[in-house]
Amino acid sequence: MSNPTQVEEEKFDFARHEESAISEYLKVLSFYENVASVNSRIVEEAIKRREIQVHSVQGRAKDPESFGRKAIKPSENDPNQPKYIQPLREITDLSAIRIITFFPRTIDQIDSMLREEFELIERSDKSEYLLEDGKFGYQSIHYLVKLNKTRATLSEYERFTDAITEVQVRTILQHAWAEIEHDIQYKSSTTIPVDIRRRFMALAGLLEIADREFQTIQDDDQALRVKDQALVQAGVLVDVEITPSALKTYLDKQLGSDARISDFSYDWTARLLKKLGFNNFQQVDDCIRPYDHNATSRLLAGNIQGQLTRFEYMLVAGMGTNYIDRHHYNKQEWHKDYINRLLIKLEKKGLKTGTFDPLEKANY
Repeated sequence: MSNPTQVEEEKFDFARHEESAISEYLKVLSFYENVASVNSRIVEEAIKRREIQVHSVQGRAKDPESFGRKAIKPSENDPNQPKYIQPLREITDLSAIRIITFFPRTIDQIDSMLREEFELIERSDKSEYLLEDGKFGYQSIHYLVKLNKTRATLSEYERFTDAITEVQVRTILQHAWAEIEHDIQYKSSTTIPVDIRRRFMALAGLLEIADREFQTIQDDDQALRVKDQALVQAGVLVDVEITPSALKTYLDKQLGSDARISDFSYDWTARLLKKLGFNNFQQVDDCIRPYDHNATSRLLAGNIQGQLTRFEYMLVAGMGTNYIDRHHYNKQEWHKDYINRLLIKLEKKGLKTGTFDPLEKANY
């Protein structure tokens, strides 16, 4: 029969295992920092090339202390033994990339990108295991990848040929859950108090609904943009609401495109149109139709100005003093003086200005 001293001597030394693991990892830490940097750059360039919209791409080598804690994680089969006997070989997230998307559907685009840019070793959907294990957590897709054969043959990547990187892909709401989860004491639904468990489940459901609703909103917004573009091209303007994208489509058709105009400028001008009282582009069209954009620009500036400046000149000519009274800057004397000078100049040049008021025609 074994005596207590013998049993004590045979007990696994977790502290020593952690110390040894960290010591060995520190010798190769810089290598995995380089792996994370290289693969992050490949991911960022691939995402940009495909014009995929994401919130962020974060690359990192595993923190030594975190590596040590993972190295001494007890085995599920034998709690007296570590799960990772050879941590450097068995722990796969020494180099890791986290890709955070805005919308769930983008995850599918990222999946295709990773399969094209890397050699895929493993793919796992963490959400599939949550209910099976009775655990709370976040949904995310995890990949294990390494450089594909084409890229691995290049001299600058040769030393990273067999290096494995873990890639986590999740939405921004899933990421929020993951960050909060670090402060949650209970991990298993079998040990959490019933009331708190019920609230966790409700919150998880709300996050999933929010993710789906954001995706639906994005889909509907894109469909509306396509519909508005078709209506503008067809000249059915009364059904086209004032939005930045519809404004760009309308002005590109009426005044010619101008690649210099930023999205912010279209957004600002769309907000101005609403402030002036416009509800749809039929009203806008009725206001500016009597005026030629190039001729008006030459009269006021001596040459042909940019798209939005020409559009503003036409609005000023069409609305007259209504433009001053409804403008964002209607309390600013400098702006009143500027617009009045434009109106006087147009009158002197023989161009009759109008008094168009979209609020009087809001029902068509």
